[in-house]
Amino acid sequence: MAAVGTWAFSLAAVERVRRLMAAGSGATHCVQEAMAELENDKETGCFVVGRGGFPNKAGVVQCDAAIMEGLPGRFGAVAALPGVGIPLTVARMVMDKNTHNMLVGEGAAAFAKEQGFSIEDNSDMMSEAGLDAYEEFLENRKSTSKNHDTLGLIVLDHLGNITVGVSTSGAPFKDPGRVGDSPLPGCGLYADNRAGAAAGATGDGDKIMCFCPSFHVVQLMKQGLSPADACQSVIQDICHRGEIGAASTVSFPYTFWGYGMEAAEQRQSNPHTHID
Repeated sequence: MAAVGTWAFSLAAVERVRRLMAAGSGATHCVQEAMAELENDKETGCFVVGRGGFPNKAGVVQCDAAIMEGLPGRFGAVAALPGVGIPLTVARMVMDKNTHNMLVGEGAAAFAKEQGFSIEDNSDMMSEAGLDAYEEFLENRKSTSKNHDTLGLIVLDHLGNITVGVSTSGAPFKDPGRVGDSPLPGCGLYADNRAGAAAGATGDGDKIMCFCPSFHVVQLMKQGLSPADACQSVIQDICHRGEIGAASTVSFPYTFWGYGMEAAEQRQSNPHTHID
């Protein structure tokens, strides 16, 4: 049994998981319960999470959250969800009770209401610190906040089941409706019981979503890399993007131009695999 969380502020969530596991709870329940405590605490909002998180440029707190189990097809997410301080719990309901995997904006709010959640007034979602930061944003017409944290939690239970959850209020003063990497499978999170592995991402979501790093990490672990080596390999791959290549089961011509080349050129990829 084990648990790991993103950033130092997740310590309380990991400690909560420890106590829940000692009482016999499974991975998914642990993720939901431990994350809800931090999501719903305005003091944690300064870390760009849940209630008390930074609003968008229209002054509305919109949250993204997702949960994924290591079993095939077990994923649920919400994005741009207003008025709910525990968005990961709504994502869990999407996973368990909806035929879709992700709901966004008004649709996510309507589903949450159907499931018995109260859609709170935006003023109840704001903290004094968030309101002050928003007023400063309106005055300067640009964001001075450098925060782009995400609460991520991975839990492995006594049965070998692994679950990962992520939750964020998103980039401070983002455009209304903006969705980052957090609720996107393979980008903000990924889990696979067969690999005994899971991963979660945190950082600049608009950049992260271009690389599907969580899926990549899990696949490398499935191939035998340690968690640390898999993460390092993915980061190095992102940093060194720019090389090109091609592969095909038949001879495949392609064209290429790169910085420093005087002209575009044609190249050839020779077949590596024969399929009858």
